[in-house]
Amino acid sequence: MKGKAKAVEFENEEYSIHVVGRNVAVTEAMKNYSMEKVFNLERFSNRIIDVTITMDIQKLEHRCDIDIRVNHVKIRSHGVALDMYAAIDDAIEKVSSQIRRYKKRLTEHHAKGIAMVDMNVNVVERYKDELAEINDEIEGETQRRLLEDYCHHVVSTETCPLKTLNMEEAIMRLDLSGDLFLIYRCEEDNHLKVIYRRKDGNFGIIEPES
Repeated sequence: MKGKAKAVEFENEEYSIHVVGRNVAVTEAMKNYSMEKVFNLERFSNRIIDVTITMDIQKLEHRCDIDIRVNHVKIRSHGVALDMYAAIDDAIEKVSSQIRRYKKRLTEHHAKGIAMVDMNVNVVERYKDELAEINDEIEGETQRRLLEDYCHHVVSTETCPLKTLNMEEAIMRLDLSGDLFLIYRCEEDNHLKVIYRRKDGNFGIIEPES
């Protein structure tokens, strides 16, 4: 089946796909090619929920980022090459490898069901750039008042799910998502834990509750 025909067929699937461009105009050929590649991922999993493909060009570097949800688990990958089609191939191959590696766990993860509650996340405003321009000669009360104006403030509160996971599930989710850390409630002891990605490629687990 040709790419365009597959793209039309893909539009009738139950999950959604979004193709966006940054610093590049996404042509129909590029869009259809990427959709065809995503369509082929169904060989590894039939529980795809949604897909976002982002194409970007920085100087000579072509980059393709793919965010995909399988069984409500976020998977993120990217590909970089000298042309966009090769970058798409690279990103898709990484996603395929991740799905193959975790396919059994993803299936078990879906069948098991995950307990979770909502937790509030405060969004804190960062220091404004003007702070760096405050002259060192400003002293006394004037300086104190200026610095008060640049104190951090909570600008909004968001809600995100706090999931109950075992250690293997937490590692899988962090590894697939590409995020730097994950907060979860440990299934084994019911304590809050933070798993993070170390510079050496391993994972660290912080136990704020003992």
